[in-house]
Parts: sequence; structure tokens; C-alpha cells
Amino acid sequence: MAEVTVKQFAEVVGIPVDKLISQLGDAGISVGGADDTITDDEKMELLTYLRRSHGKQAAPVAEPKKITLKRKMHSELKVSVSQGRQTATKTVTVEVRKKRTYVKRSAVLEEEARRAEEEAARRAREEAAQEEARRALEEKRKAKEAEARAAEEEEARRRAEEEAARRQELEKRLAEEKARLAAEEEAKRKAEQEAAAQREQAGRKPGKGRRDEGEGRKGRYGREELHVAADKSGRRRKKKGRTRDVSLQATERHGFAKPTAPVVREVAIPETIKVSELAQKMSIKAAELIKELMKLGIMATINEVLDQETAVLVVEELGHKAKPLKENELEEDLVVTEVEGEKVPRPPVVTIMGHVDHGKTSLLDYIRRAKVAAGEAGGITQHIGAYHVDTPKGTVTFLDTPGHAAFTAMRARGAQVTDIVVLVVAADDGVMPQTEEAIQHAKAAGVPLVVAVNKIDKPEADPDRVKNELAQREVIPEDWGGDTQFVHVSAKTGEGVDELLDAILLQSEVMELTAVKDCPATGVIIESSLDKGRGPVATVLVRNGVLHKGDIILSGREYGRVRAMFDENGKPIEEAGPAMPALVLGLSGTPNAGDEVVVVNDERKAREVALFRQGKYRDHRLARQKQAKLEEMFSQMTEGEVAELNLVVKADVQGSLEALRDALTKLSTDEVRVKVVAGGVGGITESDVNLALASKAIVIGFNVRADAAARRLAEEQGLDLRYYSVIYNVIDDVKQAISGMLSPEVREEIIGLAEVRDVFRSSKLGAIAGCMVVEGVVRRNAPIRVLRDNVVIFEGELESLRRHKDDVNEVRAGTECGIGVKDYNDVKAGDQIEVFERKEVARTL
Repeated sequence: MAEVTVKQFAEVVGIPVDKLISQLGDAGISVGGADDTITDDEKMELLTYLRRSHGKQAAPVAEPKKITLKRKMHSELKVSVSQGRQTATKTVTVEVRKKRTYVKRSAVLEEEARRAEEEAARRAREEAAQEEARRALEEKRKAKEAEARAAEEEEARRRAEEEAARRQELEKRLAEEKARLAAEEEAKRKAEQEAAAQREQAGRKPGKGRRDEGEGRKGRYGREELHVAADKSGRRRKKKGRTRDVSLQATERHGFAKPTAPVVREVAIPETIKVSELAQKMSIKAAELIKELMKLGIMATINEVLDQETAVLVVEELGHKAKPLKENELEEDLVVTEVEGEKVPRPPVVTIMGHVDHGKTSLLDYIRRAKVAAGEAGGITQHIGAYHVDTPKGTVTFLDTPGHAAFTAMRARGAQVTDIVVLVVAADDGVMPQTEEAIQHAKAAGVPLVVAVNKIDKPEADPDRVKNELAQREVIPEDWGGDTQFVHVSAKTGEGVDELLDAILLQSEVMELTAVKDCPATGVIIESSLDKGRGPVATVLVRNGVLHKGDIILSGREYGRVRAMFDENGKPIEEAGPAMPALVLGLSGTPNAGDEVVVVNDERKAREVALFRQGKYRDHRLARQKQAKLEEMFSQMTEGEVAELNLVVKADVQGSLEALRDALTKLSTDEVRVKVVAGGVGGITESDVNLALASKAIVIGFNVRADAAARRLAEEQGLDLRYYSVIYNVIDDVKQAISGMLSPEVREEIIGLAEVRDVFRSSKLGAIAGCMVVEGVVRRNAPIRVLRDNVVIFEGELESLRRHKDDVNEVRAGTECGIGVKDYNDVKAGDQIEVFERKEVARTL
């Protein structure tokens, strides 16, 4: 231990020697004088005494949370050194340093306990908030129900009043009609009596001459005509267009009442609807609807197709109730939501995930005893590979996903169809961005993890580092008290592969994976492509049932009969059971990766559903394109002109096309927009070249080539046609193209600084500053700034630059000169004149 004298310690502490000696004495440390020495233990004893005297407890000795062990090893190597013609042996000492850090388990457990408490508190807060929201929704629902009941009661009361008033009016009219009929009957009776009296007076017998005199003549509707003379009756017969007087009792009420409140209609809205049809459903003019759409920023004509969201929005804006319809009745008849039947055990579906170049495909190669990594361009996996492997431990279905950042959607799709995720992490590289992304995908899908620490055979491998980094991301090993199995493997030597298979099968036994075998087959599309000789080819992973050759299948917008099936090695097979991947031929087109596959009995129904889905997709796409065009028009009006880089992308499989489209679109900037005009699966055709010529686009072929007609047209027109097999190269080339379209960046570089010593007045030139160039060089044609107290007060250019009355082009540092500033005469002694140049620098992404 280092010992110092009392005098030296007093100087270090900054107190007088006498005071220090007295404090040492109070602390119980005997010191003879200023030249006596004190040890480190005595210093700590003094510190403890001073803390206690000031009311502070002694500081607890902090236990280290980490222990770092350093180790040095020395060895000697003999190296032969040539000295002229003689060879001498030289001994070289080699020092090997090793460093290893151990983290205290209690610290990790405390951190986990703290996180668990925080998680519990957060969940409690979320549950309280959800309970409060549910209570508020319940209260709102009850209030709405009360309002609805009140409205119904009011409506019933109003209807009862109207019904009573209508009945009263009807009874009144019936009474009036009865009185009128009674009056007519009385008049008729009196008329008959008068007629009988007249006949008696004329000496005629009753019942004769009635037809001649017109008494009791039957009218047109069977009524008797009264008081009609014979001569008048004759005249009436000769008249044409004879009319009959009809007595109508006029009422003051008319049949139509103008509504006093606006009529609210319930408008049923399908997934797409024309503007004219929507206006007809709301009983308004189409011009009013178009005006309302323009208020919402949507330019539409009367025959324009609107999507469901836009139609619902405009219907609610106009005060009506929108009722969205789901046009999937055809699909509901065919799609089976829940499979019923006897469940049998099935093999696990295992997805291998991890960062690029961490050895996922190489590990799978060792298990399959095949060579796939060499076949992939650039040594990186760019497709989802599905393999059915019979191992000595059992049968397992493996899915190999790409690790590159552009294939995020593929990795997410792999996590959705899998049972277990094997996370491959290189022992010499640790946790990388795609490793974290794979962990997030597995947690989002609720799939258990098995970590394979690969490349354990390398000298620089550090598995403990991998465990520490994964523990920070809540992936805790079993030997640390977690639930994740960690297996050390080497895809090169095969070390630990058997233990990995044991861990996978153990996890699958715990999960008790089952499937229904005796039912129509269902599955999911893993990948699809367009083969020149075989047509559309799809990789299907069967989930339930057994897929047979000849079955009619429906997947997304495509349908067809299974003409042939192959396993992952290209061998023909007749059927594929649960958790079995199969290559299927016979679909009408290339379905999207991730689409559900269903076996149907009726080909006509399958065709109807596929055509219905195609029409629905086309209407959606047209509605989105129209909206996107209008949004682009408005954004260009507000932001100004934006350069566009148009691309036509053709790829070998659907997943690669999706990854390319997303990766290239994300390269867009505020100045240059990358736009994928068209994309498809299969070779480059003449129509693709014509589309690229019309849209001034670059054609990119990813693992595909152009046919003879397309190549000939591209050469004639000078079209840029590019082939790629690695996604890195596509992204780099497009970045370079965008960089060339960016406007250059203007940078200013200070080349000189002059200090004003004095100011002279000239009748011709005004104020001339006598300066000393202190830095760089002052040039006549360069722009300048005038600084006062390091603040820019003027920016302009030089009018004159002289040295000893001679005009010069430049003056270097350490030289005096006269400077005339153009259009500025307020130069003062002590100012600084800064000379700079503007340079254009090409911008890069």
C-alpha cells in the first residue's frame, strides 16, 4: 500500500497540518509529527470518523455486479531470419490476452423482478383503463337505448293520435254520407207520391206511360232519374258527350304533406359503388353528391367508382346512415372456418430465422445432407424454402427464411405458418438487427423459440455474449431460469445438431401438435412462381386433410385442378398430408404468398369465387389508383415538381417481387420518388418493354431474362434492361440512379481572411480598407463577407484589390493590400473581410 506523510496528505486535502493532526488524534490515530507516515487503512478510519461526526453513516461497500477476469499467456516462437547468405534463428515472444466478464445472477434476477413489477403495474393500469372504457361504453349504450325507447314511445303515441284523428274523420264522413243518402231517399219517395197523384188526376192507370214520361228512368249506373220530362229526355239522347253530374264532397285537406324534418335514410353500401348509384340510393341529385365529394378533396365524375370507405364518409357527411355490406357470401359457402373430425398427431413445422450470413441454410444443409446455399446467388437465401426431412429423431418440416432486411414480409409470413422458430445466432457475431426482428415476429405470432448458437467451432466464438445479449431482449436461457432452450451447434462440423433436433422434438411433444386427416385439405401458399415449361407453380404447406392429385383447389384469386405434385427434391408424389410441403401445378395463375388454399368439390363454384375475387380486386385497385393520382396531383401542386424514377420489376417468385417492390419504394426522397410502374412473376416479355417505353422506365429482371422479341425491341429503342441475381446489387444501383437525379449541394469554403487596419477615403472608389491578409488568400473575383465583432454585417463582392497602387488578382497571407468593397462604404478599422468560394458537391443517399 502507498504511504504518505502527514504534511503531504494535508497538502492533498487542502487543510493545515495542525488541524489534520488534531483530527487524526480525535479519530484515535497516534501521529508524532508532520513527517510521520499514514497508511490507506488509517485514511479510511479517519474518513469514517469524520462522516460519523457529521451525522453520516459509513458508506457501504458496493458489491460488484460484474467480474472481469483477465488472463495473459506468454509463449515463444522461433522464426528463421536470413542475414545475407546465412540463416539465423530468432525467438519471438508472443503474449495472448484473454478477457471474460461474468454477470452476477442476483442482478439479473433483480432486473427481471423489477421488470415484472413494472409489467404488472402496466397491465393493472391497462385493465383499469379498459374497465373504465367498458363502463363508459355501457353507460353510453344504456343512454342510447333509453333515447331509442323514448323515441319509440313518442312515435307510438304520435301514430295513435293520427289513427284516432283518421277514424274520427272517417266516422264524420260516413255520417254525412248517410244523411245525404237519407235525404235522397226522402226526395225520391216524395217524387213518386207526386207522380202517382198526377197520374190519378190525368185518368191514367198506375204503371203505364212511365217509360214515355221518363219517371223512374234507370240511369247509367242503375239509379232512377227523377223529374225528367219526356221532351227533355229526348233532347238529352240526341246530345253527344252526355255527362252525368256527380256530387263530390270537397274537403279542405290535400293528400301530400311537406316533411318538416330532413329524411334520414339507411344506405346499404357495397365494397365498390358508382357515384350515380349512390346518389340514387340517397334520393339526391348526382350534382349535389359530386359537390360534396369535391368538398372532401375527391374529384369524381358521375360514372366514377368509389371504394366503400369513401362512400361511407360522404353518406355520413350528408346526414344519412351508412350500412357497409360484405360481399363474401360465395366465399363463406366454400371457406371452412373450423375443421371437424378426428385429430391425429402431425410433424412440427419449424422455421429457421436469423441474421444474414449467420448460417441458417448451412445448418439446414447439414440436417438434409444437401447443398442449397451454394445454389443461391451471392450465398444468401432469397426464397422461402420448404423441406420435409426424415431424421433419426423423427419427421420435421423446415422453412428456411431469408435474413436480408428487404425480406421482412417473407420472415413474417414464415412465422405465421410455423409451430416452432429456430433462431440462429452466430457465436462470433452476436445479436444483429434481423435477429431482433425475428424475435419480434416470433413473439407477435406466439410461437416458441429454440436458439441455435451457430459457428461454435470458430476460435473467436463467445456463446456467453450471445446469452447476455438475448437476455437483454427478454429471451432467457433455461439454465438462467428462463423457458428458452439454447443449443450450441456448428453447421460446418455437425457438432450439436443431434441436440438441436432433440430440443425441437421435445418442444413439439410439449405442444401436442395435431391435425384432422379425414377432411377436405386446407393449407397455405409458401411461395409461387411462373415456370416457362410448367406454367404457374405454387409451394403449398398442407395444414389439415390430405391433398391428392386431381383435387380442385382455390387460392386467393386463382383456382385449378392439381395436375401434378412434387416434393422438395423434385420427385412426383400422389398425395401430401398435414405439415407436408408440396410443389403444385395446375393453377390458373400465380397466387400471392400467404394466401389460404382450400379444396372444393365443384369446379364451377371455385371459378365463380375466383372471378368474383378478381373483379373485387380490380375495382379496389381502380379506386385506389384514382385516389392516388389525385393525391399526387394535389401534392405536386403544393410541393412543386418532384423527379420520378420509374421501374418495371420482373422476378422469379412472388416473395422476391414483394420484397423488391417494398425495398425500392422505401428509397424515395423528398426530391426523387421511386415508382414501380408494374411488377410481375416470370420472364420479361415484349409487353413489359412497351410499358417501360411508354412510362420511360428502367426494366429490372431479378433471376429472370427477356425473350428474343423483348431483347430485340429493347435494343432498337435503346431501353435500359438490367439483370440481377442478388438484391444488394439492385438496391445499390437504384441508389446511384437516385443520387444522379438529386440536385447538387452548394457548399461554401472560406479561402482567406483579411483584417482591416485603417480606412482611406477616395473620391473615385469611396472607402478603401487598408488590410493585412492573416489567413489564406484574397482573390478579386471571389464573394466576400464583412464581419464586425464576429457578426456578418454585409455580404457582397470586391470592387478593387490593390497592392502598392497596382491592381492584382490575389494577395496571399502575411501581405498588406487595399480592398474596395462594392456598394458598401461603412468599413471600419478592426473589421474582418472573409473571402469564400461556392462549390457544387454531388449528393448521395
